[in-house]
Amino acid sequence: MEISVAEAEKRTGKNAVNMQETYTVYLIETRPVDAASEGTNPALDSLWRRYSEFELLRNYLLVTYPFAVVPPLPEKRVCKQDTLVTTACKCDLNSCSVTSYFLQQAEFVWHKLSADNMDPDFVERRRVGLENFLLRVASHPVLSSDKIFYLFLTEENGWKETVFETGFQAKADSRLKALNATFRVKNPDKRFAEMKHYGDELQSVISQLLRVRARAADRLYGVYKVHGNYGRVFSEWSAIEKEMGDGLQSAGHHMDAYAASVDDILEEEEHYADQLKEYLFYADALRTVCRKHELTQYELEMAVQDLTSKKQQQEELATGTIRTFSLKGMTSKLFGQETPEQREAKLKMLETQIEEGEEQVKERNAECDEFVKSAWVDIERFKEQKDHDLRESLISYAIMQISMCKKGIQVWNNAKECFNKM
Repeated sequence: MEISVAEAEKRTGKNAVNMQETYTVYLIETRPVDAASEGTNPALDSLWRRYSEFELLRNYLLVTYPFAVVPPLPEKRVCKQDTLVTTACKCDLNSCSVTSYFLQQAEFVWHKLSADNMDPDFVERRRVGLENFLLRVASHPVLSSDKIFYLFLTEENGWKETVFETGFQAKADSRLKALNATFRVKNPDKRFAEMKHYGDELQSVISQLLRVRARAADRLYGVYKVHGNYGRVFSEWSAIEKEMGDGLQSAGHHMDAYAASVDDILEEEEHYADQLKEYLFYADALRTVCRKHELTQYELEMAVQDLTSKKQQQEELATGTIRTFSLKGMTSKLFGQETPEQREAKLKMLETQIEEGEEQVKERNAECDEFVKSAWVDIERFKEQKDHDLRESLISYAIMQISMCKKGIQVWNNAKECFNKM
């Protein structure tokens, strides 16, 4: 089906603790592709979803498909969004020579906004990000077939209840358990260890790239706004010149138009920044898959260790020898050996536990092998997607910069023509 997040709407209502709150909902529109290809034009199906429902969907996918690099959601808080703020030059043009006036530049700084989730620009960027998330999931070879995802797109009421009925929360691995696995896996898979390290480096590199881009956009903003100062000076200069007045006035208009175009350029810059930021979050999704493999590997190793311990106990009981220092050995020395009946009962119990342990090890091995197989297929798919997306994004960014520079050259060519006519 065709999927889009068409618009966002601010609403007011009561939350779970019966307190008034203001929140944003997003309109999801879908249309069957098959019907459109057959020449009919069916009506759009639409429903509203909150950001928290998108979060619930992604959490469900993370638990249900631990081997998948699940697409990330856009940022929830506006405080992570960098925004330009300017402090204008406060000098008096009349008391400042023309040369020194051009040397004085406004200060341009990047700063963090307060957490205003209702900011219209931020809501619009998040709307685009949420649509991209749905399209990513819909294009995934495994996630796209999930029934819960289909219900998310088509059933406005009762969807949450269906999600919770799956019991996915009970399957969620605790952070402590996952952290324990990270430090205690004895034989980590080299490929996943390298991929986890790659995820760390990818996130670091993209973070640096975004910071460089922010500084470049900062200086770009300054250059454009100083052209506005050119325009103002040329216009005021034209007022005191008779023969050169028209040429100076026209050149000033070109400079003003150039300075005003910076807002559209920075908006396009933000679009490319959001594309890079998506892969900043994708890097964390990649590391999540690697951590889940560590947990799977850790559970296998614990099952093997437990089985080995049980077999050792069986051998000690059968031979009557204690190989290592243990509480059992100390107890035997203090209180005497067990009776044959007691030893026989323990042997039978150990046999049962060993059979269960062997079955568990077999299951853990199969689970680990299946995880590795599925995860590596999805990681390869992700790498192809990443290479394609980042290549296209960087090429488009370069084209935008080239186009921007050409416009700057054209502005100065136009100004040159104006000066030639004076």
